[in-house]
Amino acid sequence: MTDGITVVKLGGSTLGQHDTSLDDIAALHAEGERFVIVHGGGGTVTQWLELHGIESTFVGGLRATDGRALEVVVAVLAGLVNKQLVAELLARGSLALGFSGADGAILRARRYDAELGFVGEIVSLDGGTLLAASEAGVVPVLAPIAIEVEGEALRPQLLNVNADTVAGEVASALAAERLVFLTDVAGVLDGTGELLPRLSAKEARRLLEDGTVTEGMIPKVEAGVRASATGVTTLIADGREAGALRALLAADGEAVATRIR
Repeated sequence: MTDGITVVKLGGSTLGQHDTSLDDIAALHAEGERFVIVHGGGGTVTQWLELHGIESTFVGGLRATDGRALEVVVAVLAGLVNKQLVAELLARGSLALGFSGADGAILRARRYDAELGFVGEIVSLDGGTLLAASEAGVVPVLAPIAIEVEGEALRPQLLNVNADTVAGEVASALAAERLVFLTDVAGVLDGTGELLPRLSAKEARRLLEDGTVTEGMIPKVEAGVRASATGVTTLIADGREAGALRALLAADGEAVATRIR
């Protein structure tokens, strides 16, 4: 373990099964490790959309988000999920603060296209707030909601942003020691289902191009490739086992994850 920052992406397939990861984060934070958490929560968003009679539609792996859906997405991610994670960490003894990417214009984004609606493509990320919080002994918890930018001007419009992509941008902006994706598989798998323990950025790009990497793993590997350009190591691992994060950091990803660098 090191004095650097570890950016941990929680969510999607493991959110709701994340208790041991939060235990690990709180315990390691008490031992002096520094963390920034980026979370998703797509399953919870889908449930709340259904409660409001709104159908979930995906285009290229991204959730199409119209005006009605955006209200639910923001309320669930920046509200319910973010504050529950903060409360979980506080209850474990870690001083945590919740942010959305719109707070202080941490995340600035522009819309992809009309088909996706209010879905943002990151234009810039200001890591100063997150870094200051980390240096003050706080665990920042970031929801993937951005503020829209048009040219250089901010617009009073919130955008839904892919959390895996946000995690990669955060890791790069903070010059993190490592970026960790906790998911529901052992890591990146080859065409036969075997774990690929080590990938260079070039090898990872080839797996993206030839279709070996699919569905929800695509943005994680893309984020790892981008992070590698700034010297950040990415670890993609199964976060469902008790003590998974502590074991992962102790081994620095050896034999228990896919490592992209």
